[in-house]
Amino acid sequence: MSAQPATGGVRWMEMLKNGLGAPLVVLALLAMIVVPLAPPVLDALFSFNIAISLVVLLAVIYVKRPLDFTIFPIILLMTTMLRLALNVASTRVILLNGQNGHDAAGKVIAAFGEFVVGGNYAVGIVVFAILTIINFVVITKGAGRISEVSARFILDAMPGKQMAIDADLNAGILTREEAKARREEVREEADFYGAMDGANKFIRGDAIAGILILFINLVGGFAVGMAQHGMPAAEAASTYTLLSIGDGLVAQLPALLVSSAVAMLVTRASRSQDMGQAVMGQAFGQHKALAVAAGVLGLVGLVPGMPNVAFLTLAAILGYLAWKMWKRTQEGPDAATGDVAALPAPGAPDRNAELTWDELRPVDPLGLEVGYRLIPLVDKNQGGELMSRIKAVRRKLTQDLGFLIPPVHIRDNLELPSNGYRLLVHGVPVATAEIHPDRELALDPGGAFGAIDGIPGKDPAFGLDAVWIQSHQKATAESLGYTVVDPATVMATHLSHLVREHAPELLGHEEVQQLLSQLGRSAPKLVEDLTPKTLPLATVVRVLQNLLVERVPIRQLRRIVESLVEFAPQNSDPAALTAAVRTSLGRFIVQEISGMTPELPVYTLAPNLERVLQDSTQGTGAALEPGLAERLHQSLADVVTKQEARSEPAVVLVPGSVRAALARLVRHSVPSLSVLAYSEVPEDKRLKLVGTIS
Repeated sequence: MSAQPATGGVRWMEMLKNGLGAPLVVLALLAMIVVPLAPPVLDALFSFNIAISLVVLLAVIYVKRPLDFTIFPIILLMTTMLRLALNVASTRVILLNGQNGHDAAGKVIAAFGEFVVGGNYAVGIVVFAILTIINFVVITKGAGRISEVSARFILDAMPGKQMAIDADLNAGILTREEAKARREEVREEADFYGAMDGANKFIRGDAIAGILILFINLVGGFAVGMAQHGMPAAEAASTYTLLSIGDGLVAQLPALLVSSAVAMLVTRASRSQDMGQAVMGQAFGQHKALAVAAGVLGLVGLVPGMPNVAFLTLAAILGYLAWKMWKRTQEGPDAATGDVAALPAPGAPDRNAELTWDELRPVDPLGLEVGYRLIPLVDKNQGGELMSRIKAVRRKLTQDLGFLIPPVHIRDNLELPSNGYRLLVHGVPVATAEIHPDRELALDPGGAFGAIDGIPGKDPAFGLDAVWIQSHQKATAESLGYTVVDPATVMATHLSHLVREHAPELLGHEEVQQLLSQLGRSAPKLVEDLTPKTLPLATVVRVLQNLLVERVPIRQLRRIVESLVEFAPQNSDPAALTAAVRTSLGRFIVQEISGMTPELPVYTLAPNLERVLQDSTQGTGAALEPGLAERLHQSLADVVTKQEARSEPAVVLVPGSVRAALARLVRHSVPSLSVLAYSEVPEDKRLKLVGTIS
């Protein structure tokens, strides 16, 4: 029998969790407007109103970012409805029982009417007016304006953010799941700020309702006291005024707390950060500002007649804090440099120890050297995101190219500019660039409709014109059509671009042996027939490198090995084997170029030009007359320009005997041009002849 109440309580809680909680709360609020409430119940509800408003304010302070509190607009509506319902209930009690004295509407209203304002209704009116002005004119109006502007900028910036997410996805910085989560976050951000823009009208209306309810209580109470209860005018005015003032103050205090919570939330930055740490770090984290403030307070404290002890004490405290921060700043760069340099580098060797072969360390396949101002981008302890971005780039490139991209060895280099970095492949620098770690890069994808202030620069990966802007300009830039990326994304994109270009250099004997070992688990006989029975490993490596040089991924490794096993007995030359493998991969290559489109737009060579190229390839290589080669480059560049204007791939279809020579001729001058042999196009693929190159 004793277990039944506990079981019933558990069932009641389960019913609330299953979706009955919100409807019951709304019905209770509506019932408060209609059903008379006893003074003790009013006391409990007023106390609960103050408590829930305080909880909401503290929740806003401790939340990391606004999007972590997406339910806030609904909570704002519910608290506003609670205050209005309490106002109606307290007005009913005041008008019905006000003749019984100051305790007629409960202890809470009596305490605010007597203790808070000292029982003086004139003081109460002034205090109520001040609180209303603070809430209505200052906090509510400012929060409403910020919400309106934020909602407009967020909605205007949505296309730019979507383009930035697509760019990161294409560059391999984001996975499909991460891109989907980013798009969902953009949608939630737009919904949240749009809801906050409308929810601010609740606060504004609540403040106006509080003023009107106060005057209604004053006039109505005075009339009821004199007309119905025969109270003298002075007594009726004193009694009902104190009750009305107490009721107004009880409602205004929670309203002020919730309004402050709204203002704090809409003025917060969208990135994740602790509010207390952000205030201390940004407002009180500048030692120069503290030092100047300490000096000014010290001078004021020396003026005769001023509270010298208070000012001098504050000056001493601020001066001590400024000195401690300055000392920490002087020690910071050395400590930061040491931490990051210690991550990739092994422990310092003993100088007295004898030299060994261990001193000769192998060269890293991929390396990244950074200047000292870029160290925070690498150090996770300082919030750096570059390591995670590089890991995502490696994962994406490994999936796209078909072999494991080696780790990137990162170290600091004091010989570089403070904002500079350098990318190395097998110890050889292949690219250098400079970025601004405290800014973001705004790229014009071609549809921007306005200029933006900042430091002019270029995108390190593709050389596009760009502008380095402050973080607070991001929303403005995205609303103008710019794509804004952070410094870590800029470096990761640059790394991704260079790895694709130098992929053949990163694929060596060890990597190919690992690929064959992986394939041997599912097709052991096939790998056994390939090497060393049919071809040496060096020839297999050369064929795979040739494919990567021609931007053909080696994901189809089983098909590649089958082709090598089939054609190697006829010709073991790497170039001939590469052509045979390309023919077997024809469907895959064409799909990589044109996707799932039913037609493949192609250009062909004029007969005379085709004959010249065939004659020139009879020897050891493509030896064209310089003037002819220059005109050919120009014609192919025009083809690429025309196809880009049509949003179609640029493809030249040539005989198999000249395909390799022509591809080698235009590989660097016209990199976006695809050169295919007739045998590489699947039989069921429809061709659309666009033009002829002469």
